[in-house]
Amino acid sequence: MQENDRIWKAVLSALKTDVSEGSFNTYLKNTQLVGVTESGGKNICEIGCNSAFIKNTIEQRYWGQINLELERVTNNKCELIIKVQAKKNEDGETLKGPLFEENKRDYLTEGIQRANLREDYNFDNYAVAGSNQMAYAAAQAVAKKIGSTYNPLFIYGGVGVGKTHLMQAIGHVVIRSGERAVLCCSGEEFTNDLVEAIRFKSTDKVRSKYRKVKLLMIDDVQFIAGKPTVQEEFFHTFNTILKEGGQVVMTSDKPPGEIAKLEERLKSRFGAGLIVDIGPADFELRTAILLIKAKQRNFPLEMEMAQLIAANIDGVRELQGFLIKMETEEHLKNRKLDKPELQALLKIGEAGNGKRKIITPMEVMTIVGSYYGVGIQQLKSERRTKTLAWPRQILMYFLRQELRLPLVEVGRLVGGRDHTTVLHATDKVKLELDQNQNFLAEFGELKRKIFSSGF
Repeated sequence: MQENDRIWKAVLSALKTDVSEGSFNTYLKNTQLVGVTESGGKNICEIGCNSAFIKNTIEQRYWGQINLELERVTNNKCELIIKVQAKKNEDGETLKGPLFEENKRDYLTEGIQRANLREDYNFDNYAVAGSNQMAYAAAQAVAKKIGSTYNPLFIYGGVGVGKTHLMQAIGHVVIRSGERAVLCCSGEEFTNDLVEAIRFKSTDKVRSKYRKVKLLMIDDVQFIAGKPTVQEEFFHTFNTILKEGGQVVMTSDKPPGEIAKLEERLKSRFGAGLIVDIGPADFELRTAILLIKAKQRNFPLEMEMAQLIAANIDGVRELQGFLIKMETEEHLKNRKLDKPELQALLKIGEAGNGKRKIITPMEVMTIVGSYYGVGIQQLKSERRTKTLAWPRQILMYFLRQELRLPLVEVGRLVGGRDHTTVLHATDKVKLELDQNQNFLAEFGELKRKIFSSGF
């Protein structure tokens, strides 16, 4: 054992100078030379590592380097056998200390980041009710056996119902199983990557990125509709992945058959697997989601308060925005809000009788334009300066989320824009509401102006 330790220490010392510090700590630092036997004039070297994932990575990336260093140190030909076996101490006891847990967390974190997944978008944090039960069951089935169950899986539904969360949860399971070839991106990202590849004559690089994955997840796939070159590339990417036994999961705001300007061959491919919808969250689901989000933020929320909020706010993302607002209010007061104070906070945007006023699109345009110092015709124009683009996106958000207008109608009102532009605008505003407390206050002031206006 001591001789094996001496050999392996020398090998690791050499490898440490050849690979990055992060890669060494993640893949090589906690490996061990388990045994060396001589056969046919060469050494059979068994190397132990603590996970199938690390085993696969070493075999793919470091096999040659390790073999070369072993032959140098032992002065003999070597043959490697990589096996999953936790590192042991001098007494032969398996080490289960924090180094191994840290190592495990490191490679999982790296895999999640590489796949472009959010840490909190997993099955553990996903609340299930009648509106999403079928989609949840389908996603779990796909996660357990990618490439064979519901391939492709197409999830559709309105804004903020949990499509992206559910799709990314599949990715988390697959990565934890040891699979590294996982990628999640939006339809817009796929489009932009292809445009840049064409521009710089690097299409092979883009094809390698998307076609060599085992699990490809495309969010808002409707974005590629109406773009012939992008649809052509996606068609071949889709076929290649399925041919190699991979899995494709997609989300959209509507089923394939209702996506305008989507090629028939893509509609046919998308419909060959399972198409499942997620409906709007009901009261019970909204309450559950609110409690989950509060727990993630380490913000204690009583059931009664959660139910009060869920009864007054329909949208899931609006729930998250209000939770941040409530947290900020309690921080400023340095105490928990009582029920009357919470009710007062919830009544923002309501008329004196407790019912939401009926507001017209023109009234919203006028107030948003006045608030940001731009005219209605400027909001409708094609100009994309920052002083116009941001107010225009806020306007589209209000028309879509507060007045509940269809995407196409919002686009028509704001200068004849397509539905993907409206989706992009609403998502951008929602993200800002989630992350920027200063904007949340600004948004609240604008909302009060709209719903308490004297029109």
